[in-house]
Amino acid sequence: MRPARVRLRLGGIAPVVAFAVIAAAITTSPATGDRAATTVRAPSALMGEPLPPCRRSPGHAKPTVVLVHGAWADASSWSGEVSSLQRAGYTVRAIANPLRGLTGDAASVAGFLRTISGPIVLVGHSYGGSVITNAAADVPNVRALVYVDAAAPDIGESTGDLSGHDSALSGDPASLYETVSYPAAPQGAKDLYLRRDTFVRSFASDLPRDTALRLWASQRPASTSAFTTPSQAAAWKTIPSWYFISTGDRIITPSSERFMAHRAHSKVTEFPGGSHLTLVSHPDAVTAVIGSAICSVH
Repeated sequence: MRPARVRLRLGGIAPVVAFAVIAAAITTSPATGDRAATTVRAPSALMGEPLPPCRRSPGHAKPTVVLVHGAWADASSWSGEVSSLQRAGYTVRAIANPLRGLTGDAASVAGFLRTISGPIVLVGHSYGGSVITNAAADVPNVRALVYVDAAAPDIGESTGDLSGHDSALSGDPASLYETVSYPAAPQGAKDLYLRRDTFVRSFASDLPRDTALRLWASQRPASTSAFTTPSQAAAWKTIPSWYFISTGDRIITPSSERFMAHRAHSKVTEFPGGSHLTLVSHPDAVTAVIGSAICSVH
C-alpha cells in the first residue's frame, strides 16, 4: 500500500496553529493493522512558538525525549529542538553518539536509555537513525521512533547502503573526505572528516555560508565502521515511527528515505527544500513532528 498524500496549505496561519494542524494531520492517519502512513507537506517556515499541549489522561507520564545526532555533528545540532521541547515542558536529552561503529554506538545509547524510567520518544538524525533502530530493540519503554533525514536499516543492511545512488556521498572518496587514523581502530577502519566543499555545498546547503563553515570547522569525525557495520536489529518493525524528509537533502536522498519510511509504515512529513541539516536550519518544523510522536504516547 502506498502512503496517502495529504497536502496542507498553511500560508498565513500562525505558527502555533500550524503546529496543531500538522500534529492533527499526522496523528489521525491510520495507525492500526498495516500501520499505513500519511504524508504531510510541511510548511517551509515555522518559527519560535512552543508546541501545543497534548491531550493526556490523568496518571499518564509525559515521555522523555532522547535525541541522537548523526555523523559529522554533535549533540548541539539539536539545540533548537531542545529549546522548543523544554519550553513545552518536556524532559529532553541530546546525548553523545560515539560515531565509532554501529554495534557499539547502539549499545552506548541503549545503556543511556535504560537509565530512564517511563516512556521514551527516541529521535535520530542521519546515521543516528541507524543507531536508534538498533538501540531501541531491547528497551521496552521506547514507545516511538522519529527519523529526521535519517537512515532506518533493516537487519543486515549498513548505513552506507542507504544513502541513495545519487547521494553526494556516492562520488570519489578522496574528493569527499579527509581520512585520519585513530587509536585502537578495527582493522582497516579510519576516521572520516567531510571536506569543506562537500560540507558546505551538500551537507549544510541551506545554511548561511558562515554558519556552514563554522559547523564544518567543528565537525566530529565518524569511523568508516559506522557506515559499514550491518544492522543487527530493526526496531521500526515493532515500534511506531515518524519520518521527517527534507526534499533538499543531498546526503541521504529523499527517494531513499521514502523507501525506508514506506517499509517501516512510518507517518511521513516532507519538508520542501531544506538540507541534510534541516534540524539546524528549521528546528521548529522538526520539533512539530517530534511533538506528533509525543502526543501518540499514552
